[in-house]
Amino acid sequence: MPVLPWSAIDTVLLDMDGTLLDLHYDNRFWLEHLPQRYAELHGVSRAMAEMELQPLFERHAGTLNWYCLDFWSRELRLPIRALKQEIAELIALKPDADTFLAAIRQAGKRVVMITNAHRDSLSLKLERVELAPYFERLISSHDYGYPKESPQFWDALQADIGFDPARSLFIDDTLAILRSARRFGVGHLLAVRQPDSRAEPRDTQEFAAVEDYRQLLIGL
Repeated sequence: MPVLPWSAIDTVLLDMDGTLLDLHYDNRFWLEHLPQRYAELHGVSRAMAEMELQPLFERHAGTLNWYCLDFWSRELRLPIRALKQEIAELIALKPDADTFLAAIRQAGKRVVMITNAHRDSLSLKLERVELAPYFERLISSHDYGYPKESPQFWDALQADIGFDPARSLFIDDTLAILRSARRFGVGHLLAVRQPDSRAEPRDTQEFAAVEDYRQLLIGL
C-alpha cells in the first residue's frame, strides 16, 4: 500500500458501500435475502426467484437503475426499503474507517462522500452508522442522474463542488468507477482489497489498494 503524498491532496472523495462500510450487508441482501423474500412474497420457489432475478440484475448492472430502490420496488413489486431494513443489523463500518475520517478532517482536508447508493439506502445506512459528521457533503449519484461509472457524473460533481481533480484522492471498491475517475483526471486513486469481510480479497489490477485505513495516515 503506497504512502500517500498528503501535501499534494486537498480533497478526499470517498465511496460508501464496500469502501467505508462492509459490503457484506449489500451482498447478503441482493444475493440471499431478496431472492428468498421474492420467492415468499410472490409464491414461487427460491430457484425460480433466482432465475427471474438474475437476468434483471445483469441487464441493469452499472446503470443508475441498478442502485435505485424505487426502480427495484416497481420492477419486482416489492417494498425494497422495508426488506433492506429487515437485515439492517448487518450494516457495519469497516475497521478503522472512522479513525481515518476523523484524522483527515482534523488535518483540514475537504472530505466528500460520493456514492451510487439511492438516498433511501443512504439514509438507512446513516441511521445505523454515524458517518455524516465527517463529511462536508454526502452526494448520491441519483442527485445528478448519472452513476459514477459515467463521465457525466464527474462533470456534474465538478460543477457542483468545484474541486481540483489533480489534487484529489478518490477511494472506491469498483474498478470501473476508478477508471472513470482516472479518465476525468483524478490524480490519486485507491481501490479496496476486501470490500466484503466475508469474501476473499480481490485483485485490484492496476490500482493500489487499501488494506488498513491506519496505514493511509502515514505522513498526514
